[in-house]
Amino acid sequence: MRPRRSCLAVPGSSVKMLGKAQGLPADQVFLDLEDAVAPLAKPEARKNIVAALNDGDWAGKTRVVRVNDLTTPWTYRDVIEVVEGAGDNLDCIMLPKVQSAAQIEWLDLTLTQIEKTIGLEVGRIGIEAQIENAAGLVNVDAIAAASRRIETIIFGPADFMASINMRSLVVGGLIPGYPGDPYHYILMRILMAARMHDLQAIDGPFLQIRDVDAFREVAGRSAALGFDGKWVLHPGQIEAANEVYSPAQDDYDHAELILDAYDHATSEEGGRLGAVMLGDEMIDEASRKMALVIAAKGRAAGMNRTSVFTPPN
Repeated sequence: MRPRRSCLAVPGSSVKMLGKAQGLPADQVFLDLEDAVAPLAKPEARKNIVAALNDGDWAGKTRVVRVNDLTTPWTYRDVIEVVEGAGDNLDCIMLPKVQSAAQIEWLDLTLTQIEKTIGLEVGRIGIEAQIENAAGLVNVDAIAAASRRIETIIFGPADFMASINMRSLVVGGLIPGYPGDPYHYILMRILMAARMHDLQAIDGPFLQIRDVDAFREVAGRSAALGFDGKWVLHPGQIEAANEVYSPAQDDYDHAELILDAYDHATSEEGGRLGAVMLGDEMIDEASRKMALVIAAKGRAAGMNRTSVFTPPN
């Protein structure tokens, strides 16, 4: 899977910000045509995004465009103009406020028609589905299964909070007076649907962009559950996201040692053992699966191990 620890939002109406984003260390950049762009600015924003994708240097980044949702009059033009104009330089289309599998099926079919028409490889452009209301969460299993193009399921907290009449104006933060995390069920529901179909799960934004410590705290909760990354709205949040959604160096090293030790133990040379001791820890097939998760996250983040496995005598 593509690394998506930090997913930077960039308004398509700002040529300056489209240029600056290319030099920032975010794993993914999504060029926005939806909430960050005023209605009268959307046609020009499409042109800005096409030019930025074609002429910019996005090396090492996943390139995504968030189109408008399907209840608006702009979505079909967003998809057609962006994909026909810059399909060769685009990795995914993000569809916001997804409420049903049918909406994903529409986007899949539209992308297929465009790809065939302009000669792109059919199916190369992925889909990111954003869950932002009660209908989307209730239908998230069907949404996650709606297309082989889907790569991520994303939580959109602000619209979701409004859709269920949540009594808070702090997007992504805990609510005073509520004895727990009000987003725990939502995040776990999205995570289960994503993992059921081998997709990535991405947490939404934290709007207090200058409070990096609070961002780390909020991000740490979804990272602990197993989420792969989080939206960032400001360059100051990127480093924190990359750190929070990467394993600690000690954990990464330990995971790689478990994989090496288990591979050796189950080999002919290692005695074809199903369980073996690694220091004071017994490891087996379940340990290997757990270690593989941590090791994969570390490798995707470009981490280098600092320990080497030495087979026992």
